[in-house]
Amino acid sequence: MQTLGDLVAAAREREGVLFTAPERSAPYSYTDFGTNVWKGGNLLRHYGVREGMRVAVVVGPKNPTERDEPGYLREAPDAVLAFLAAALDGAVVDVDPPGAVDATALVAPAAWLDRYELGPGTKALAYGGPSDDPTVAQFERELWSENPLAPPAELAPDDPALAADETYTHGALLAASERVAADSDIDEGTTVALRAPITTAGALVAGVLAPMRAGGTVLLGRDSDEVADVAVAVDESVPEERVIRPADVSV
Repeated sequence: MQTLGDLVAAAREREGVLFTAPERSAPYSYTDFGTNVWKGGNLLRHYGVREGMRVAVVVGPKNPTERDEPGYLREAPDAVLAFLAAALDGAVVDVDPPGAVDATALVAPAAWLDRYELGPGTKALAYGGPSDDPTVAQFERELWSENPLAPPAELAPDDPALAADETYTHGALLAASERVAADSDIDEGTTVALRAPITTAGALVAGVLAPMRAGGTVLLGRDSDEVADVAVAVDESVPEERVIRPADVSV
């Protein structure tokens, strides 16, 4: 694997469950997720996302409550899908955007859109909701009608993909995911509880990319009562005996 596009293409050919959560009525398969990332990449291209452009993604549940905080997933991986879709278009993605967003597109829960001031050229896409604003695109609704083929961007390992405390390339993220999977014995039979906010490279690598690369299953929801084989968490106050701290992941 050289780029995140390779990771997504491999997911489309893999059997099994990628994401599950207590609140989900059905698990989310590798095949369906990989196909939907391709659709998401083509959708974002309709709104002008191209190589080298910026995309902001706000991580959260579809319909946040007062207890929810940006950065944490609950029942659905829409933000992960948006991150990978934009990266497959060659964009540089910020998963912890500031209040004033200067990007080609902003993807966020509909209930949190009013927290952000959009630049004059920024297109807003909402998941959950729906939004009452007619200028906001409904991410899930438009996703389903998109072309289920790989976006046409040409990617290279040294292309930037993630903007966090620094900018991380496709190759660096993939190499880190391989190390985490090997060091933490994550394989096709492993369940990984994602209990940390995925606003850093370490959390994205350990909580999403490493299990995805190895064929494991990601348990969504930081407060889930289900006990996984390993947790990705900021500290060890979780039910899992094995814990990966995002701050300890070298990317």
